[in-house]
Amino acid sequence: MQSGEVDAAQEALMRFVRNFGLHQPDRTPCGQPLPVSEAHAMVEIAREGRIRQVELARRLRLEKSTVSRLVGNLVSRGWVHREVADGDGRGVLLVLTDTGTTAAARQADARRDRLTALLDRVPDDQRVAVVRALQMLAEAAVEPS
Repeated sequence: MQSGEVDAAQEALMRFVRNFGLHQPDRTPCGQPLPVSEAHAMVEIAREGRIRQVELARRLRLEKSTVSRLVGNLVSRGWVHREVADGDGRGVLLVLTDTGTTAAARQADARRDRLTALLDRVPDDQRVAVVRALQMLAEAAVEPS
């Protein structure tokens, strides 16, 4: 790859991060007053219904201690309840509370609205290519194990 391509990709990615609001630590890009890491946790818990805390850490690619603090914040908000995992006294299951389910739905609606508005500004004939490029970047960003 040529350095001009790398420079152009770096500049485009940095502009996207800023313009989309990913650099703001205490609110999601869709305007929710919630750290992005907590919003991602809510997505995973809502998707699964019940998820082991260690699995949440793996999916979010965060350290166990970071996820423990993050979950503590969600518990404090009244959005998540911790349960002991069946057959494993040390395992922790995370479940959304009723309030958490409502919050997760509100966040999903805000995320969908923001992405719809964003994609509406991409020319019709380029939307599929933009989405595919994002999928390729996401796959390329995975560190080999």
